[in-house]
Amino acid sequence: QVQLVESGGGLVQAGGSRRLSCASSKSIFSIHVMGWYRQAPGTQRELVARITGDGISNYADSVKDRFTIFRDNAKNTVYLQMTSLKPEDTAVYYCNAEDLNVRYWGQGTQVTVSS
Repeated sequence: QVQLVESGGGLVQAGGSRRLSCASSKSIFSIHVMGWYRQAPGTQRELVARITGDGISNYADSVKDRFTIFRDNAKNTVYLQMTSLKPEDTAVYYCNAEDLNVRYWGQGTQVTVSS
């Protein structure tokens, strides 16, 4: 079992920055992939960014060059640094861990970008 707790959401103005954190109950050093997804009202949950244990990261086209995912193994935490935020980035952001073919989700954190 892996428990994930997100934090860092809130209200931010367009063009601003925000850092989300995801703390894991299990050492992330051994977790295969960790990622961030988001879901806006009336839409499906979509991948934002993911990072493997080897440090290889992938991003949705909509956030490339604006968002950065990184992990701190010592703190068992994965971060999503968001810059140049746009109103269309408004969503609930969820942390995800893929461990031993099981996917775990956090409770989500709301990010609202005002224009």
